[in-house]
Amino acid sequence: MQSHLIVTDLDKTLLNAQHGLDELTIETFQALAAQGHHLALASGRHFHDIAAFRRRLGVPAHVISTNGAHLYAPDDSLIAEQWVPAELVRALVELPRDAAIRLNLYTGDEWLIDAPAPELMALHAHSGFRYRIADLEAHDGSGVGKVLCIGDPEALATLEQSINDSLGTRLHVTYSMADSLEIMAEGVNKGAALERLMARLEIPAERCLAFGDNLNDAEMLALAGHGFIMENAHPELARRIPGAVRIGHHHSSGVAQRLREYFALNVAAR
Repeated sequence: MQSHLIVTDLDKTLLNAQHGLDELTIETFQALAAQGHHLALASGRHFHDIAAFRRRLGVPAHVISTNGAHLYAPDDSLIAEQWVPAELVRALVELPRDAAIRLNLYTGDEWLIDAPAPELMALHAHSGFRYRIADLEAHDGSGVGKVLCIGDPEALATLEQSINDSLGTRLHVTYSMADSLEIMAEGVNKGAALERLMARLEIPAERCLAFGDNLNDAEMLALAGHGFIMENAHPELARRIPGAVRIGHHHSSGVAQRLREYFALNVAAR
């Protein structure tokens, strides 16, 4: 069998309801790696956050982190990265926003936040990755891969409109969850990073399988020859990617189940 590239989102896609990895998922990915397939984890999460899940999977995998701002090889060497221009980071920090919206900056090494948000810790319990509270008003804007705004969806929609009105096409704006507005440099998305990875590995689209659940997965799913949308996916995603196949829920190891079926893996269900 020719090698394939399998790329998957994490939250509400590969991870279970407890934001961890099921044993079936781990066994499935290890079986795919043993067959010589290329694997990639693509998430809005920080590289250090994603790397913890890669260690748990126990496989060599490329990492597309921060929604495509950074692309890493399985040995952690950096393949490509693109920062948000510092002046745009400063402009985003200075934009008026609802007081309940938590402002976050993803730098090369850290997750910075403007105020405590203990409710976010459950999402990162399995990786151990933590934010650091910082004065973001004083940040010079350099070395930022993503600006993340977390809050009420209606307040975020108002902020999104303000961003679009003031900064136009100089940024890529999307959502990873209903309460998470993600802002990267223009042209940065999971699909652009996947395109670079496919060229590097010389894998054509017809041998690429991609899995996702939310709007920040749209470009990646559109590029792959085989796009799969979770049963629990954002309803708009299916409308944007009409050719994608809907599969099982992330609660029930939907990605692993579909991969076992696609590659006829002899991995016992649990």
